[in-house]
Amino acid sequence: MNQLPKYTWLIETIRRAGKISHKDLSDKWQRHKELSDCRPLHRATFNRWREAIYDQFSIMIECQKTGGYLYYIANPEDIDEDRLKKWMLDSFAVGNVIGENLSLKGRILVEEIPSGRDHLTTILEAMKENRIINITYRPFKKAHSYTFPIEPYCVRLFENRWYVLAHNIRYDDIRLYGLDRMENAEVTSETFRLPNDFDAEDYFSTAFGVVVGTGEKPERIVLRANKDHKHYLKSLPLHHSQRLLKDAGEYADFEFYLAPTYDFVMKLLQVGSMVEVIEPARLRKKMKGWISDMYELYKND
Repeated sequence: MNQLPKYTWLIETIRRAGKISHKDLSDKWQRHKELSDCRPLHRATFNRWREAIYDQFSIMIECQKTGGYLYYIANPEDIDEDRLKKWMLDSFAVGNVIGENLSLKGRILVEEIPSGRDHLTTILEAMKENRIINITYRPFKKAHSYTFPIEPYCVRLFENRWYVLAHNIRYDDIRLYGLDRMENAEVTSETFRLPNDFDAEDYFSTAFGVVVGTGEKPERIVLRANKDHKHYLKSLPLHHSQRLLKDAGEYADFEFYLAPTYDFVMKLLQVGSMVEVIEPARLRKKMKGWISDMYELYKND
C-alpha cells in the first residue's frame, strides 16, 4: 500500500491532538481498520514513519519527555505557511476520514475533477525534469484537435478543473490549457530551461482564477454583500487579497485587489443581488451591461 495515506494520517492525528502519547496514537491507529487492518502501531514502525515524514515533508515530530512522553509537531508553521503542503495534507486527511466511513458511501457526495487522473501525472513528471510535452488539444470552440509541443511551467486547480500554464513553442508565448480539453499528453526527451524570474504564485497573484493576459489591470475593488451572503465571504474568501472593511449588520463591505476579468464577473453574477459592486465605477458599468443582457432574455416572460 502507498505509504502517503499512513503518513498523512499520522501528521493529521498529531496536529488535531496537539500532543499525544504513543499509546493513544496506537489505539487510534488500530481503530482505523481500513489503514491498520486492526493492528497496533508498533514503536519501531512509528519511528520509521517519523523519519520518512521529515524526509518527504520536512515536518518534525518531536517527543516532549517531561510530563509523560507526548509527541507533537515541532514546526507547525511549515504546514500553515506552505499552501501546497497544507492543501495536500488536508486533502489526504479528508480522504482518510472518508476511508474510515466507506459504509456511508451512498450518503457522501463529492464532485469529480475532469481529467485530473488522466494527464496530471504526465505533466508533473515532465515538470520535475523540465521536459517538453507534446499535447493533443481540442479547444471548446474548435471542430478538431491540434498536436503541438509545450514547456510546462506550473499547474493550477480552479473551480474543479486542472490547468497547465505553459510556453507555447510555436507561437513563443505563455498560454493556459485545461486538462479536460487534452486528448493526449506525451513527455519527450527534449528539455527546456524554466525562466529564472518565473514565480507561479506571483504570476497569478492578481488573477481571480485562471484568466490572465487579457488586458485588464489589477485594481482596488469594493463589494457589498447583504446580510445573507456576507457570512459566506467571511468563511470562504473569494481571493487571497480579500479584506473586511466594515460589517454594518444588514451588509458588509469587502475590499479586493485583482484584475476584474470575465471569470470574476461570472462569479459575481452567480450570487445575483446578494452582492453589489461599490467600486470602481467601470466595473459597476460592466456588471450593469451583463445584467441588462440577461434581462433582455427574460423580459417577455
